[in-house]
Amino acid sequence: MPKEQTPEEKRQEMLERPVGSLILSLAAPSIFANVVTTVYNLADTFFVGQMGSTSASAAVGVAFVTSTVIQAMAFYLAQGTGNHMSRCLGAGNTEEAAIYVNTGIAGTVTLGTVIALVGHLFLDQLCFLGGATPTILPYARTYTSVILFGAPFIASGFLMNMQLRFQGEAFYSMLCMVAGAVLNTILTPLFIFPLGMGIAGSALATVISEAVSFFLLLFEMSKAGITPLGLRYVRRPDAHMIRVINNGGLPSFARQVTLGVSTSLLNNAAAPFGDAAIAGIAVVQRITSVANFFQIGIGQGFQPITGYNLGARRFDRIREAFFTAMRMSFVSIAAIGVITFIFAPQLIAIFRDDPAVVSFGVVTLRLCSITMPFTGVAMVTNFLLQTAGKMWRATFMGACRLGLVLAPVVLVLPPLLGMLGVQIAQPVTDIITTLIAIPLARGILLEMRAQEYQ
Repeated sequence: MPKEQTPEEKRQEMLERPVGSLILSLAAPSIFANVVTTVYNLADTFFVGQMGSTSASAAVGVAFVTSTVIQAMAFYLAQGTGNHMSRCLGAGNTEEAAIYVNTGIAGTVTLGTVIALVGHLFLDQLCFLGGATPTILPYARTYTSVILFGAPFIASGFLMNMQLRFQGEAFYSMLCMVAGAVLNTILTPLFIFPLGMGIAGSALATVISEAVSFFLLLFEMSKAGITPLGLRYVRRPDAHMIRVINNGGLPSFARQVTLGVSTSLLNNAAAPFGDAAIAGIAVVQRITSVANFFQIGIGQGFQPITGYNLGARRFDRIREAFFTAMRMSFVSIAAIGVITFIFAPQLIAIFRDDPAVVSFGVVTLRLCSITMPFTGVAMVTNFLLQTAGKMWRATFMGACRLGLVLAPVVLVLPPLLGMLGVQIAQPVTDIITTLIAIPLARGILLEMRAQEYQ
């Protein structure tokens, strides 16, 4: 258990501690929490797969589009308020940091409730948008409906989790996420099988676990957080606050929305090849999310360092942290890629032992495993641009891998190559996105070097 720090002690740590060990100390809890969350997502996929219905397994992937809508809104407010908060803390302005934290929490609770209401009005449309076929729709409708009821808790939990990380308190964020993940893993099989709730039980377990995480995060932020909580810090956003939140949050919003778009595009491109292809994509996405969360965790360790040091104008530390995070991401994801490539048949079969699903999924997973290590270049560059307030460049970078590049790739390759076009779409997108990220990274680093002499 780390020692609780005052705002000034935390500021000194972020500005003076060696960059390599600092990134590891901030990234390790995030990676652990993200991997545990992925494990319970995989457990969710596993237990739904044990129901013996390929359509039910595919429904989890269809509902993922709705989940990304909830996350998009949460990440928009979390990154928008969190980036500014970390810069305020780096400059020693705790009062303004508290205003952005508390306004963000109030905003996610409100918008999460709106999403729940609107989502139920357009439930079938959401499922079809996610790629549901007539056989998948009944399962997708049930799963998505329950998830929507938990939208306020899910959104607010995401925001507070990220706020703690931006404050440099990744350990406490990890504790809350792990508690929710463990609870979900226990409740999911209990609700599905002994209680006979089927796929609705899986979704209900997720909602209950997210609600528990929400209250734990609220407690930890009031107890261990660097900024105080209270309604007196909540503000009605004025033009300046909206501009600040938008600069930091729009890239994450675009990234999450395009994640939903990419899932929908892939599911719809796979639909002509049957429910097995859609189920295969859902399983591969869950498996590759382990690698994604490793690099996201590294990026989340890098991001508060950038925010604090931007506030203190320590551009040399930002450059050092950038290249360190890049190396960490490449090495860790390459190691995971080797494992997923070699054991692709066994990994796919764990979640759905259907020969058609395994056949489709193995090729897809192996192709993704080859290109996964390169995605860290885009991820770390995106975090740097976003924290530096370079809204349009960060938004463009975030949207490339999951939409701007993937969309034309999906539209072109499947008609030309058939099933292989669906399977190779994400790997091709990853390579193109990496090539786009390199000049963007060079540009922002040169801009920061120039600012040192101003």
